[in-house]
Amino acid sequence: MALLISYPASTVCISCSTSSQNPAISSPSLLKNLKLPRFWPWQKVKIGPLSVSPMGFGTWAWGNQLLWGYQESMDNELQQTFNLAVENGINLFDTADSYGTGKLNGQSEKLLGKFISEFQGNKQLRDNIMIATKFAAYPWRLTPNQFVDACKSSLDRIQLDQIGIGQLHWSTANYAPLQERALWDGLVAMYDKGLVRAVGVSNYGPKQLLKIHDYLKARGVPLCSAQVQFSLLSNGKDQLEIKDICDSLGIRVIAYSPLGLGMLTGKYTPSNLPSGPRGLLFRQILPGLEPLLNSLKEIAQRRRKTISQVAINWCISKGTVPIPGVKSIKQAEENLGALGWQLTSDELLQLEYAALESPRKMVQNIFQTSLIRGGCPQEPTSSEQSKIRCG
Repeated sequence: MALLISYPASTVCISCSTSSQNPAISSPSLLKNLKLPRFWPWQKVKIGPLSVSPMGFGTWAWGNQLLWGYQESMDNELQQTFNLAVENGINLFDTADSYGTGKLNGQSEKLLGKFISEFQGNKQLRDNIMIATKFAAYPWRLTPNQFVDACKSSLDRIQLDQIGIGQLHWSTANYAPLQERALWDGLVAMYDKGLVRAVGVSNYGPKQLLKIHDYLKARGVPLCSAQVQFSLLSNGKDQLEIKDICDSLGIRVIAYSPLGLGMLTGKYTPSNLPSGPRGLLFRQILPGLEPLLNSLKEIAQRRRKTISQVAINWCISKGTVPIPGVKSIKQAEENLGALGWQLTSDELLQLEYAALESPRKMVQNIFQTSLIRGGCPQEPTSSEQSKIRCG
């Protein structure tokens, strides 16, 4: 008996037919209400010891009023968005203890904890959820124990006994080197205590990435992931060098801002900008993106995909795990369409050539170590200030 599978936009339908001359046999009563994920849930990639979906979802917007306009009235849709993602095989969610503005600091972690505990779906799906959270290198976190305490506080907010990936949010090496070593020791301690299953870093440049890898390895702690701004707008020398280092050492690159804060969605133009701080950044960059956006649109039309789906698939095809942000069911549904297929080598080259022809790139996170000079962080421009805690 052959299994015939078709993939409409929202569900997967299955019918069965024999390989003989008998007509197709169908079982409407059994299959009528059957819904399967948009991609097969056994498609997983490895981040150290963890098996995760080829794409995760980022939760930077959950609690961020300044940049993303969060309101607590959004929580119901955020929960539905989370449920939709999990039910369709997404098991990696990225957050940080600094996500959330003002009194809402830590709100992203709190919401994830609430949504996990209230998830009504398959228990195995819930148990397989992996949370990757980042611990801020605040100036008052000066000892390994303070970093361990930060991890315990995150566990309380997320309502878990163990975090999937505990990550250092940024490096302090060039402006507070003594603190940097203490934070590394904090990662070792939280791993040794079983508070995290794996450890990673975020916003590390090539040189510092090699240093922390060797430091952790000498203490029996594998560095499993490196989170970096990586997209068709952020694929310069530093990103490619980091990717090469990670590939050679078995470290998985987690790509944040794979859609360039929304610039690679095709939804914005120089005359149609988002409100708030993002609009300032978009005004500088969008006018030079026509070659890239045109190539994305051409491939999307040929593939019957959206521009966003093509941009995310490019990240997946490069061997990274992208974590596009989601704050609505519509966004989650669209992002899920980036899975289950892969760009060809010719399409990858077309996009990369188009990216080279687009003169403007994303402003890099000022806390990435390779962008820090002279012993202290560079003073950010107005557009950079809106991105300090990006990723």
